Amino acid sequence: MPEAPQYPDVTVQLSGEDGNVYSVIGRVQQALRRADHREAATEFSQAARSSRSYDEVLQLAMRTVDVS
Repeated sequence: MPEAPQYPDVTVQLSGEDGNVYSVIGRVQQALRRADHREAATEFSQAARSSRSYDEVLQLAMRTVDVS
């Protein structure tokens, strides 16, 4: 069973959207900011930009927010 995301109150739609890695990072970061998790948004962005692959960014997103 997958772990609950760190911020389960924040949902980000990724399916059917632009799959560009920077677009994914931006959507997650923006959703965190809107939910008033500004520090988390900065931390996510920094971690995502230092990831080695697209898959790592997606995994990070799923550990951070509710991804649909």
